[in-house]
Amino acid sequence: MTSPNPDAAPVESVDRALRLLLYLRDHDSISVKEAAEYLDIAASTAHRLLSTLARRGFAIQDFSRRYRLGGIIMGSQQPKISHDVLRAAAMDPMTQLNASVRETVQVMVLSGGNIRFLDGVESDAILRVSRRVGDEMPAFVSSGGKVILGRLSNQEVEEIYRRGLIEWPTRKVTSLKMLKRMLTQVRRDGYAVSMEETEQGVVGVGVVILGSDARPVGAMTLAIPVSRYDKNRLPEYVDGLRKATAQVEEILFS
Repeated sequence: MTSPNPDAAPVESVDRALRLLLYLRDHDSISVKEAAEYLDIAASTAHRLLSTLARRGFAIQDFSRRYRLGGIIMGSQQPKISHDVLRAAAMDPMTQLNASVRETVQVMVLSGGNIRFLDGVESDAILRVSRRVGDEMPAFVSSGGKVILGRLSNQEVEEIYRRGLIEWPTRKVTSLKMLKRMLTQVRRDGYAVSMEETEQGVVGVGVVILGSDARPVGAMTLAIPVSRYDKNRLPEYVDGLRKATAQVEEILFS
């Protein structure tokens, strides 16, 4: 049997993938275009290489469609946060936010193409939105679901809804194209609003809860009767949610 020649050219695709990993190690994040220019290859080839690395956990694509080194290489994969742990971490921040704005506060997670409500703290007003526990609904109709989806790449969103969008009586988003356009706005704003999309008479405002790897682990929302919703208070709602989600993140990951 002929011995392998140590000077022979390496398998080209493997060599490119390894060079990309080394490049990712030295850069916070890269785009497909940057990868193509670095390797002097077509953008389509660079995209296939990066997508393969991402599928195997060697790279992560963020919501802005840039790639960075994955947890397998960095040795810092985010531990899975159980629903009970997230619920417990969110309870005090939700209670404080509820006392501040006097509206129902809820925490939820992504469950396939849906969001699942874990718990909440109800408003003490006579007219209020009831807290949900264990219920599910399409993520794209909920402000919390929107901000979670907004932290995913379009490729991930397409995979979640590869069989089409889930039917819902009050939905306003009816196609994947509309969903991706909506998520562009959510990413730009850093929060989401659901205007009677979960059910008639209810407005939701949501902010994402991020893990130590900047991936979404859940979301916190305010649920407000539409008759009491004041658009001028939106900055107050968003600021309160951001402070509350930051508290949750500190409890979970500090």
